[in-house]
This record gives sequence, structure tokens and C-alpha cells, in this order.
Amino acid sequence: EQGRTKFVPENWNKTYYEWMRNIQPWCISRQLWWGHQIPAWYGPDGEIFVEETEEEARAAAKAHYGKDAELTRDPDVLDTWFSSALWPFSTLGWPDETPELKRYYPTSVLITGFDIIFFWVARMMMMGIHFMGEEPFHTVYIHALVRDAKGAKMSKSKGNVIDPLEMVEKYGADALRFTLAAMTMPGRDVRMDESRVEGYRNFGTKLWNAARFCEMNECLPVEDFDPKSTKSTLNRWIIGEVAACGREIDRALAAYRFDEAASAAYAFTRNTFCDWYVELAKPLFNGEDAAVTAETRATAAWVLNRILRLLHPFMPFITEELWGQFGAGDTRLINAEWPQFEGLEDKDAADEIGWVIGLISGIRSARSEMNVPPGAKIPMVLIGAEQGNRERLAAYGALISWLARLDGMEAVDAGTPPPSGSIQLVQGEATVALPLGGVIDIAQEKARLEKEIGKEQGEESKVAKKLSNEGFLAKAPQSVVDENKERLAEHQARIVQFRAALERLSGL
Repeated sequence: EQGRTKFVPENWNKTYYEWMRNIQPWCISRQLWWGHQIPAWYGPDGEIFVEETEEEARAAAKAHYGKDAELTRDPDVLDTWFSSALWPFSTLGWPDETPELKRYYPTSVLITGFDIIFFWVARMMMMGIHFMGEEPFHTVYIHALVRDAKGAKMSKSKGNVIDPLEMVEKYGADALRFTLAAMTMPGRDVRMDESRVEGYRNFGTKLWNAARFCEMNECLPVEDFDPKSTKSTLNRWIIGEVAACGREIDRALAAYRFDEAASAAYAFTRNTFCDWYVELAKPLFNGEDAAVTAETRATAAWVLNRILRLLHPFMPFITEELWGQFGAGDTRLINAEWPQFEGLEDKDAADEIGWVIGLISGIRSARSEMNVPPGAKIPMVLIGAEQGNRERLAAYGALISWLARLDGMEAVDAGTPPPSGSIQLVQGEATVALPLGGVIDIAQEKARLEKEIGKEQGEESKVAKKLSNEGFLAKAPQSVVDENKERLAEHQARIVQFRAALERLSGL
């Protein structure tokens, strides 16, 4: 109540206090082989002697009877929660004042389930305050329950138990650990889906390949590398991005939002670093400017080093392995300092590279929506771009053309009509025109999109009808209702996507 120990989420405070204010008699004996044997001895007439040792019990019996007496010790052991309540200090050498006890008691955070708040958490608090004079931890993090993919509680009878050892054997411990972190949200149970574990295994593979790419391009740690001194816009951008990612992870971990921390680490590593920086940096690795090449290699190594540090709490094994191969110095990653990222963001670099990525992404999305063959190259016309963006187009033209698979590009003044047969995209103040008349059959593509819209509308109608049925909502398990709501949202999103694509073709 004084706030020295808090629950996360806070709503579990109420459960804790309800138990503490309504304590009932507790049967502490159990008929088991293992445990602390109850320190009670019985005399010939049933008299009970409770002492710390058998010698003290015999002395007490002799004082009681006036002579030595045969004693029988109670065969029961103390309830497991009695023993577990001593865990925070009994494992550290208590009652001796050991170095371990001095260093590790009290600890910082206890992670446990809500169902043993009274059985374990409350009793550790009682024992800790009684024997050690202070509470054993400052935070109690209550994690979610892990259910199956449909939200049902796992049980052997249902046959829906997911064995973590099998998941580790199949996908690796890192993939399972990252999955649980990414899916752990306050107040919500984890719906464990094997496909998510597989996906994060693939993420680990992507990280490994990115590290190998850096190795092949001689991206080795530079001892005196100063990220604030980089001159290349691309390098200043990626340094700012990893700094923003690091601060977001710090914020999320401080708030015990492991899902948000994992999401930030995943998004930066997979999307920003692997998908964008590595691709955008390839020409610099093989460029003619030796200074830029050296800076890019040093930057890539520095960013990879920070990625390994940030990902280590979530994927300790692969990051430790890569650290041993690419990390600077002899320190193991688990003992390395947590990275600091003060003063590293660069707005100008973020705006410039963000514009380039936005243009490439927009063209790629349009190609996909319009069903443009992957190998086909298309022209692009940028209409009405301001001078700064025209300069960006000129500076990054070859890179944009390569990554967006373009066959020529030009920038024209505002008001210039787009080429015949063009679809148009918005890029800031400008318009991107992509002439597709000679690449795809416009009429056939319109028919395909209309057919897809009709198909999705049919599925949407079926699901919406089910969700409007009060009988279904009353009888169906909540997991089934939620699943149908997700399906409805997916159908609606696809309809919006197909309609947008059809709208782009409407004027052609």
C-alpha cells in the first residue's frame, strides 16, 4: 500500500489486497515424499513438541516428562507454497550472510501468473519482510496465459497442447522466445500459433543472412568510429533510424510492454535495415569513392553491432553467436553495455531517404495491385515535383530505377498531362504517372479486379450475416466470434484495396 512493490498491470493490485484482507486458516501439511518435514514431534501420550531440531525437541520432552521419552516425528511435509515462499533468499545461502544474498536480495522483477498471486507472491512478501526486513522485489509482472491459436485453454484431453520443447526442436529457442515476447500484451491471453513461431524463425534467418552480407562486403567494426561524423546521407539516415528504434525499445521495456519492444526491434531489423539499407547501400560498397565505401562499411558494422545488442534479450542464442563472429573485443554479448543513442537523429537525412523509399514503395505497390509482371520494366513520369525532390530524383535515379524496375524516368512541370494509359499515384506535392497501356491488358485487368471485388463481397456478406445473428453471438465461443470479426475486417480491407486499384484504371 506504500507503493514499494507494484503490480503490472495495476489491476492485479485489487486481487492481491482482497487475498491479504481476507486471510483464512491454511492447512500446511502435505502427504508427500519431498518437502520441508514438519518440525513437530509426538510424545507417548500424544503431547506435541514443536522445535527447530530433534535435539531441542528431546530436551523439551525431558523437561515435560522428567525423563527421556521416545518421540515420533510427524511424517508430513509443509505445503510446497511454504517452501517456495522462502525462495528469494533461501537459495542464496540464508540464514548465512553470504555475498550472493547481499548482492541479489532484494531482486527487481518477479514474473508470474495471476493464479498464484496469493499462493506464492503474497507468501514471498510475508516471508521476505519477516526474515529479511524488506520486500523481495519492487515489481510483480503478471503475464498472460498461453492458449491455442483459437483462444482455447490447452489440455491433453482436447489434444491442443503445444509442447515448447517440440517448438524449440523444430524452430529454435530464439524463435519461440521472440514469439512469446511479441504476443504478450497486458490484459490479453496469448493465442499461440505455430505459424508465428515459424515466421520468427525466418526472421532469425534473415538476420543471419544480413550479417553474412556485411561480412562478405568487409563491414568490420572500427574501434574509433564516430556515428555523428558520417557524411553520407544514407549512413546518417540509418544511424538515426537505429537510434529511434533503440529509444522506442527502452521506452517499451521500461513500461513492461515486451510486445512493443519486440515489434520495434523486428520492424527496424527486418524492414529498415535488411530490406532497405542493405539494398540502398549495395552501390556504395562497390562505388568508386573510397571514402564513402569505407564509411558505409563502418556504418553497417556499427549498426549491426547495435542490432545484436538490442535483439539480445529476445533472441539470445543467434545474437551471441553473431556477436562472437562480428562483435568488437572479447566481451561476450550478455556482458556488453546496453547501447545509448543520444543526439544521433538527422531530420534532413530522414526526409531525403524517406522520400526515396516512399517513391519506390508506391511504385512497387502499384505494380503489385495492377498485376504487372515482375520482370516487366515500366516508365515513370514525376509531375509537379518541387526543386528539392527533382534533385533527389536525379541523385538517386539509378537506385530508384533498379529497385522499382523502371525503364526510364523524367520530371516535368505541374500541369503537364500524364502519358496516355497511365495510372497515377500521389507522392507528396507531386504526381507519379506510370504508363501501363503497353505492359498489361487494361480491359482484362479491370475484369479481374471486378471479379475479385465480387468474390470478396460475397464472403463479406456471409460473415456479416453470421455476426448479425444474435443466436450465433450468444452460443458461439468468444474465440470463434473474434475469428469471424477478423475475417470480416480482412475481406473489407481487400475490397478497399481492389476498388482503389480499379479506380486507378477507370480513366484508361
